[in-house]
Amino acid sequence: MPQDDQARRPAAGPDGRPEGGMARQDPGVAAAAAIERERRAVARHRESPNPPRRALAGKTAGVKEMIVNMGPQHPSTHGVLRLVLRLEGEQITASDVDIGYLHRCHEKLMEAWSYHQIIPLVDRIDYLAAIACEHCFVLAVEDLLGVVPTERAEYLRVIAAELQRIVSHLLWFGTFALDLGAVTPFLYAFRERELGYDVFESFCGARLLYGYFRIGGVRNDFTASAWEKLDAFCDAIAASLPEYDNLVTNNPIFRARTRGVGVLTREQAVAYGCTGPVLRATGVAHDLRRADPYSIYDRFSFEIPIGERGDVFDRYRVRLEEIRQSVSIIRQARRDIPPGDVRGQAPRFIKPEGEVYRRVEGPRGEIGCYLVANGSERPWRCKWRGPSFSHLHTLNFLPRGAFVADLVAVIGSLDPVMDDVDR
Repeated sequence: MPQDDQARRPAAGPDGRPEGGMARQDPGVAAAAAIERERRAVARHRESPNPPRRALAGKTAGVKEMIVNMGPQHPSTHGVLRLVLRLEGEQITASDVDIGYLHRCHEKLMEAWSYHQIIPLVDRIDYLAAIACEHCFVLAVEDLLGVVPTERAEYLRVIAAELQRIVSHLLWFGTFALDLGAVTPFLYAFRERELGYDVFESFCGARLLYGYFRIGGVRNDFTASAWEKLDAFCDAIAASLPEYDNLVTNNPIFRARTRGVGVLTREQAVAYGCTGPVLRATGVAHDLRRADPYSIYDRFSFEIPIGERGDVFDRYRVRLEEIRQSVSIIRQARRDIPPGDVRGQAPRFIKPEGEVYRRVEGPRGEIGCYLVANGSERPWRCKWRGPSFSHLHTLNFLPRGAFVADLVAVIGSLDPVMDDVDR
């Protein structure tokens, strides 16, 4: 080495690192240090004052186990969800759910905004069920004010809510099949889903986040073009569902990947607060549109699909059948909708008092809004219930005994939305 370079090179300290400079660490040493940091992190996790109920400790004699992080940056976790898995080869012996990577402060923001301003905010709590979130919030405020929506507005609300349920399930169907390696169902589902978004765009001008509901009614009536697109969408869905069955439901590979996998019992579903398709797949016929009727759902005839075993396949079948029932509800509402105004008599400046809890049946389950009002233009407190929060906690035990590939199917069958979890 030239003498000038040696002169510029900092002198080495007693630990071999250059004095006053950064060390160029050996890659092997860096890897060993990273492994040691992970080992310490796992040790701290086990010694936490609030340890998980699953036994992450306790190895099987003679079998080498491995702890693996799945997520939070993983395409099959459907968001920033982290799972700490203990594996024996490819088999999962224990799992630990770690949430909290996407805290959005929705509930706190509601305390600083007026009641009218909150409507577009709740769209973003579950961006795939924006209409259901709007419905839940306006019902709570209407209860506090004693405001009754008009008849025509109630029918338009039901049509919009069921349309939202269909397009949400279509997205789930396509991505769930994609998780299991099937590309064609994803393309089919998005073909019909785009038609549904065309309907939304025709009556409210938006395709994902709508701001359509108002306290006392809805923002505007359907146009003639919107009604035509709605009828065409219902016809397209009815014609496409047999295609979905032939392509996916009756596929022997799909059945082998989903039947008997991720079995959730009735008792477990109730204990963990599961609702919606996850609960109904266990055989519990609980649907808020029947169990606690809101809006005008008691005027419509529809079935509540339920499963038998509570596995991944049953959760799939329940959601697919719900699409058929939603089409039926839309057609009934379309037939019976009365003429009239779409906005009720609601005050412009809202200053309610009291507290209320309202809930609706969203695409993923029960959506609840608990409001405390103190007579000001803003809520004093708001607590939001999201179904995905309860469902994800079943991943602490559902994957046990399954393989890593099965875990992808189990997560997809729960249809989680992380915004709905980290509020």
